Amino acid sequence: MNIIAPHFWRESKAKFFKKDLFFITTPWWLRKLFPGCVWDIKTNEKIIYLSFDDGPHPTITPFVLEALKKYNAKATFFCIGENVKKYPEIYQQVIDEGHAIGNHTMHHINGWKNTDNDYLNDIATAGKYINSNLFRPPYGRIKKSQIAKLQTASPKLKTIMWSVLAGDWVSTLTPEKCFEQVKANISPGCIVVFHDSDKANERMSFAIPKLLEHFYKIGYTFNKIGVKTGE
Repeated sequence: MNIIAPHFWRESKAKFFKKDLFFITTPWWLRKLFPGCVWDIKTNEKIIYLSFDDGPHPTITPFVLEALKKYNAKATFFCIGENVKKYPEIYQQVIDEGHAIGNHTMHHINGWKNTDNDYLNDIATAGKYINSNLFRPPYGRIKKSQIAKLQTASPKLKTIMWSVLAGDWVSTLTPEKCFEQVKANISPGCIVVFHDSDKANERMSFAIPKLLEHFYKIGYTFNKIGVKTGE
């Protein structure tokens, strides 16, 4: 049986959990199950690693880029291959403005529901459009066997998870609550996940400017995840 890393549970799969319940911060025991993944970046400095999944998007990604620019902030964008094909100019803008990019599969597929070969082939297809050795599994749903194969692939892919999850895709979460939850759980070296997507935009577009302003004022900087080391 494969051990799996949950992004969130849905009511239909686990009746004891409410729909779209998720861990805001990743529990230590879950991290221990996947020592080959990067959950945060150890540092004593005031550094935050913002990341954005599911883009590029023709209007939302430029909004994020403009917000980041105001604070000289860098971030990491985990892109879906089919979106890169649709909006190559936005993808190039992310790169040109000095941000890191990562592979988020070609079609945003679920590792739990696909064979290892199908899953890795979808990642490899995305790799034709996304030049990066950083990878984040959609939904955070990936099998241990798939992680192991990514670590031995050529080129080797580093699986980047997170330490703080914004939950910005959850329609019942207010923008204010989204902001406050992330703000309360950030610490040096955190990898924070937002989404530059239609579903998340109401909450993300409210929270990101406020987070950037707040943490900039108290001396934090915002860095991208290193492409070569995952750090």
